[in-house]
Amino acid sequence: MPDAKLRSVAPTKIVIDCDPGIDDALAIALAHGSPALEIVGITTVGGNVSLERTTDNALRLREFLGFPEVPVTPGAAGAMMRSAIEAAHVHGTGGLGGAILPAPTLPVAPGHAADYIIETLRAAPGEITLVAIGPLTNIALAVLKEPRVVEWAREFAILGGTYTRGNRTPAAEFNIAADPEAAAIVFQAGWTVTQIGLDVSTTAQATGPIVERMREIGRLGTDLLIPCATFYGMVTADDGPAIHDACALAYLADPSLIVFEPAWVEVETAGRFTSGMTVIDFNLGGRVPNARVGTSIDVGRFWELALAAYERVNKGLSSGV
Repeated sequence: MPDAKLRSVAPTKIVIDCDPGIDDALAIALAHGSPALEIVGITTVGGNVSLERTTDNALRLREFLGFPEVPVTPGAAGAMMRSAIEAAHVHGTGGLGGAILPAPTLPVAPGHAADYIIETLRAAPGEITLVAIGPLTNIALAVLKEPRVVEWAREFAILGGTYTRGNRTPAAEFNIAADPEAAAIVFQAGWTVTQIGLDVSTTAQATGPIVERMREIGRLGTDLLIPCATFYGMVTADDGPAIHDACALAYLADPSLIVFEPAWVEVETAGRFTSGMTVIDFNLGGRVPNARVGTSIDVGRFWELALAAYERVNKGLSSGV
């Protein structure tokens, strides 16, 4: 799809709350390469790996991809009310799979992620979209401290949850399971959450042909995309690892990629076997929905958008921009 058709107006300004993380890295690269998006800030949370590593990875990605002016602000190291969980067995001990990026030379921004989110949205009400692709702890802390963030955000989108089957447990997706109490606060905060869950993201797979196209891109493909994507698992001609978080950023670049249904979402916090489950009711029964839940994605168009974004980023790497 030609770039001009993605947006006829100025790029959407976004703050990315994340826990890099293989798919976070691919999502950030997609956002940076999309002409429809402008990253104004990145906040980090403990999740896929520790806060120290997610923050270091965000700093490395910022300099490697080429947006050094964007602040990276660390936030919560773990869940609000329970022990932290991680997924280093999925993302590697460093968090970026097989990718080894240069050490950062620029520091983190001062302060806490929740305060950064509050102040950034306060300064530009209705102008900035908040997207969370990790555990929702920073978002919940911001909501608790300043409830008006739900009014100031242009949109709030997440990669998280499922209405079919989880990946942390049979009932729960990792980002929600990592801090169910935070997720419960966020869904009940008074905004309409744009929820993109496993039901959508598991279909966006990096198959063999996709990996070959990544290889053709150049340095970005060989240094970041392929070492990340193929670390997840086996790649075949028809199958491959899902690139979950990138779906949320692709949606923000082109909202027509994903089909949504209005729903009422509750987060289970007490169940012995279902803690972290997103209980999604599409039968509203007169209730005002608190979420738009993704039900399908145009996978072919998703990859065309993502690969085009990656090619733009690679041109910047090659030219030293």
